[in-house]
Amino acid sequence: MANVREVVKDLYWIGVNDHRTDIFERIHPIPEGVSYNSYVLLDEKTVLFDTVDFEFAPYFLDNLDHVLNGRPLDYIIINHWEPDHASTFQEVILRHPEATVISTEKGFYFMTQFNYHCEKRITVGTGDTFSSGKHNFAFVQMPMVHWPEPMATLDTTNGVLFSADAFGSFKALDGHLFDDEVDWDRDWLEPGRRYLTNIVGKYGAYVQAVLKVAATLPIKILCPLHGVIWRKNLGYILDKYDKWSSYTPEDNGVMIVYGSMYGNTEQVALKLASEIVQRGVTDVTVWDVSNTHMSYLISEAFRVGHIILASPTYNLGVYPPMKNFLNDMVALNMQNRTVGIIENGTWAPTSGAEMKKILDQMFNIFYLDAEVSFMSSPDDTTDKEVAALADAVVASIEKQAE
Repeated sequence: MANVREVVKDLYWIGVNDHRTDIFERIHPIPEGVSYNSYVLLDEKTVLFDTVDFEFAPYFLDNLDHVLNGRPLDYIIINHWEPDHASTFQEVILRHPEATVISTEKGFYFMTQFNYHCEKRITVGTGDTFSSGKHNFAFVQMPMVHWPEPMATLDTTNGVLFSADAFGSFKALDGHLFDDEVDWDRDWLEPGRRYLTNIVGKYGAYVQAVLKVAATLPIKILCPLHGVIWRKNLGYILDKYDKWSSYTPEDNGVMIVYGSMYGNTEQVALKLASEIVQRGVTDVTVWDVSNTHMSYLISEAFRVGHIILASPTYNLGVYPPMKNFLNDMVALNMQNRTVGIIENGTWAPTSGAEMKKILDQMFNIFYLDAEVSFMSSPDDTTDKEVAALADAVVASIEKQAE
């Protein structure tokens, strides 16, 4: 039973939805699944754009056969060779040896590394063009978004951009296909941000380069390899990508992340949240670093402008789950954030200084003047320090809003 949808005239989505995989890349939880998008153009020549994860090959091949309806497959354009998009490639070639494969030089190199093979190939790069008949295409290489080899393929005839992993999102489509068929802010914004920041976050400069190129192209529709197709609100997703990839806070909110072994540091973190909200700042979220998967913490860190870190001292250092979070921020090139520090320690509270040593590896990290330091459990002095930190947070937000 085929499951296909028309994107525009002669172009069809033939992808699949994955609700079987619990952890994407064995790292990131995807409780709402993920889609693997692939497309077929029926022109004078037929063109397949990318494939899907091998686990879903039977459904994908049914979709491909349904759309081709007996026609040969003339071309296969592979924009990205990562296995979740290309591991069904060899199955397609076995069924369609007549197809000529189009990709980048680095892409074909990766193809051989994965032990895929094809007889007919065309190597392309930025500025190269191709015609399938009525439709003409231009290719743009996108190195490090997020592998070295991806490219984007622009159909200059109708403005459709096949954007590889750019503009993708976690979350299965489940019947929806286009941005105007979903409530993005309510249902898709967090999966989209979590996808970009965790998968591509390290390579913001490369995404910025792609956005500059995209601004010069006559794009009308974005067809990514994951998530919804953008046909109505391109400015919205381009603005989000611009903020995320430039490490610009999406909102001037506050993220309080705490680690707590016996509840004392947790109570101080919750007290701070209450104090900030009472001062009129309501965009405040509180996260237990021990019980929250890192991908959600990273997504939220990319969203807000202020991050408060509350950690007990552990072996004279940073509480291990908190240390993991900080190291992940470093690895993903996090920058341009205002940070507040809360430290706890029974005999030697040193976690604050140790957290700063990690944070100092990042660019443009600004520390609030007020900090909280207490030993074992909070007291009246801690209450005063929390109030002072809340004042500093609010003052910083108000200053940045000017």
